[in-house]
Amino acid sequence: MKKNNIIGFSLIALIFIGFYWYNSKVIQEQQKEQARLDSLARIERLKFAEEEALLILSDSLAASPIQQSIQTPSSIYGNTLLDSASRQEESFFTLENDLLRVQFSNRGAKPYSVLIKKYETYHGAPLVLFDGQDNKFSLQFYANQLLNTANFYFTPVVTQDDSQLQMRLYLDSLAYIEYLYTLPQDTYMMGLDVRFVGMQPYISRNATQIDLHWSIDIPRMEKGYDNEKNYSTIAYRYPGNEKVENLGLRKTAGAEKGFKTRVEWVAFQQQFFSAILMAEKNFTSGDLALEFYPPEAPGNLLMHATADLKLELDPASPDPLPFQFYFGPNHYKTLKSFGHAFEGIVPMGGSIIGWINKWFIIPTFDFLSSYIGNYGLIILILTILIKIILFYPNHKSYVSSAKMRVLKPEIQKINEKYPKKEDAMKKQQETMALYKKTGVNMFGGCLPMLFQLPILFAMFRFFPTSFELRQQGFLWAADLSTYDSIWDMPFTIPLYGDHISLFALMMGISMYFYAKMNQGQMDTGGQQMPGMNTMMLYFMPVFMVVICNNFSSGLSYYYMLSNLITIGQTWVIRKYFVDDKKILAQLHAKANAPQAAKPKSKFQQRLDEAYKLQQQRAEQQKKKR
Repeated sequence: MKKNNIIGFSLIALIFIGFYWYNSKVIQEQQKEQARLDSLARIERLKFAEEEALLILSDSLAASPIQQSIQTPSSIYGNTLLDSASRQEESFFTLENDLLRVQFSNRGAKPYSVLIKKYETYHGAPLVLFDGQDNKFSLQFYANQLLNTANFYFTPVVTQDDSQLQMRLYLDSLAYIEYLYTLPQDTYMMGLDVRFVGMQPYISRNATQIDLHWSIDIPRMEKGYDNEKNYSTIAYRYPGNEKVENLGLRKTAGAEKGFKTRVEWVAFQQQFFSAILMAEKNFTSGDLALEFYPPEAPGNLLMHATADLKLELDPASPDPLPFQFYFGPNHYKTLKSFGHAFEGIVPMGGSIIGWINKWFIIPTFDFLSSYIGNYGLIILILTILIKIILFYPNHKSYVSSAKMRVLKPEIQKINEKYPKKEDAMKKQQETMALYKKTGVNMFGGCLPMLFQLPILFAMFRFFPTSFELRQQGFLWAADLSTYDSIWDMPFTIPLYGDHISLFALMMGISMYFYAKMNQGQMDTGGQQMPGMNTMMLYFMPVFMVVICNNFSSGLSYYYMLSNLITIGQTWVIRKYFVDDKKILAQLHAKANAPQAAKPKSKFQQRLDEAYKLQQQRAEQQKKKR
């Protein structure tokens, strides 16, 4: 390895690490300042909204002498029932099935907390998707004055069905707003029907829209703040569109999105669990906002998600506004069973990568898991199946590389024949002529390897968000969906992290030995090969160890197995399927055999034209001299 190559790669690595460290510090300072500004902005918005509402109420009451006459000095509402509903005590009600326990507050008739049964957090606590007063679900509209359901205590209605909860907010004995929650057995879906009964005298006929506000604080549930945050976002779907949109993954700070067209549903998506709100009549427009709490935030909170949405309203219609809530895991098959493209929130990747995950990786995992309970073994079997499928293109790639390798002495002769830089075009022409005469495709070793790239990227997508791997242990890894750690360091190394992942380390070692095994095999006489060998032998293994240290241990484990099996395949191919002497003899025989004249390829034609142009310019320069 040349001294210049060592110095070059060392400088590149130092610059890369230094830039990442400096950029991380700047981003952290920006996040803290942005969090402070966002907090102040929220306080100001709330104050402004309250003042605006009071002004509207004052103007409305001042314009109505009848309402003034019945208003008590302590009332801010021109309706005694509403005033009474704003002064009650908070009480709680519960709907429960085998999968969920949903607690409701009579204040705003909102879902107050959601417990997802059968699952726990990484630390073994009950998995509460959200809980507390900071979670909001309310409607806002004009009924002679601006009303927000979050400000009132609803009255429960006794029913004989323990799977339903019915609550009402009365404006008079015949006019009320009714929420009817329904939680059937054995489902993560909860229905909500909102009815406006007898509200025509209160809601103007010109009122065609109603505002819906939904916001929740989602706590941290998994190991590793960064990994959980990187795969959490807000997702939404346009009606009839199979593709699901989101505010983006791997956000360093919050994100916002406004839409003016119809949206079918909105999902507050954590890495492995989601809260989805679907309007069967669609939302007409809205604004979405997402903010991440810092790692040291009190209450162990991860993110605050907000949706301000608008819906069409017809006060005279007896039909309810139907909604559906999904509170459950981001399990692909479970989400898909409900329709509406819920499964689109699982980041499978687009086009070819998504197709591989949906139609090969996930079905294979599901099939194997029905017979095998150990996911470490399932990943091993999956890796073997993939390598069997890719054996033929790997063999073709190796044979093509071997053909170019055995021609190395003749390539070196061409290099020695044209040592000057100005002869580079001629040297390239003769090299191409040699390849053509012997029937060697210079891209033959690369093209078969391209078949592996989609699978490579599919695995990057699948493992970190695979619900199947969540809390599934193997060997020393307690959870294959997140990083494993054999030593939690008391300090943090920029880019690398504060721990040592053994699977990532073993993956890097396997990369090194694979590169070492192929070091001489890939040398075809090119001038850039020493630098390429250095990069593949040293830089890439170290780089991948650094990157994968914080990734899913299942991903590192898969790459380690893939490298080890590839080493075995390469040895078998080299030992039993490829003979360099035989290949060289075949190439010489092909070169010496009479061949029919074949038209030159477009690449060869362009190369010849470039060479002729270079020669003309050289002759012109000689004449000038």
